[in-house]
Amino acid sequence: MNLTDLEVFLCVVEAGGITKAAERLHRVPSNVTTRVRLFEEDLGVPLFLREGKRMRLSPAGEVLRGYAEKILGLAREARESVCDDLHNGILRLGSMESAAAVRLPQPLSEFHRCYPNVILELHTGSTRQLVSQLLAGELDAALVVDSVVDDRLGKMAAYTEELVIVAEAGHPPINSPQDVSRLTVLAFGAGCAYRKRLESWLDEGARQPDRIMEFFSYHAILGCAVTGMGIALVPKSILDIFPGRAQLSAHSLPADHRYSETTWVWRKNSYPKKLDALIRLIADTSVE
Repeated sequence: MNLTDLEVFLCVVEAGGITKAAERLHRVPSNVTTRVRLFEEDLGVPLFLREGKRMRLSPAGEVLRGYAEKILGLAREARESVCDDLHNGILRLGSMESAAAVRLPQPLSEFHRCYPNVILELHTGSTRQLVSQLLAGELDAALVVDSVVDDRLGKMAAYTEELVIVAEAGHPPINSPQDVSRLTVLAFGAGCAYRKRLESWLDEGARQPDRIMEFFSYHAILGCAVTGMGIALVPKSILDIFPGRAQLSAHSLPADHRYSETTWVWRKNSYPKKLDALIRLIADTSVE
């Protein structure tokens, strides 16, 4: 057994099959198939149950997966300990749209000034998308909303966000779902944690949206709210920087829905040292 065997095995597991694993490893599928077969022969047990072209982990494979993650994590940690990981390499970050717009620009700029040889990549998406990318090894760390329960992830509190309901200027006060005059919801896709929270608040008031309009940016959401097309739930920090703020009304939620915890998450045994430096910069340049 060697690290390459474990890397190939784990890549097949995470990619969901030989073909996609071969793409990630920059190998031909036959090479990956042969490596897996020889690894199984060396161990004397099947690691996958094969059903036609489909592969799923055998009981032995499930056991090995846990050890492989730990061993490869320790190997990465060992490499980082003897290399200058902080000042070189790539830091692949994931973030919600709101954090990318308000929380990250200044600290990322400062990070680039302090560590010019580090390549920064920033990917935005919903909490569901970011966690999926993180577990697939496509991100090093991500900012997500509320607590994500997954034993494969490490986590650290980042900041608390105040959420508000927005509607067109002049909309009567919204203290309950019954106060909404036009129940069209303006939101991101179904994986958005803020959308889920708004739907939960409406459901508690026994109201369902007449229509949900999905967008890819807060500017589009707030722009449609200005015209009276519907309501949205957004971080107050986003509303405060919107150019058309005067054309919108903001309405507070009950305390149990008003605040949202934003958390840093990463794969366990794969905590990037660069993230520590970035977190310190975010704390130093906090907008709160």
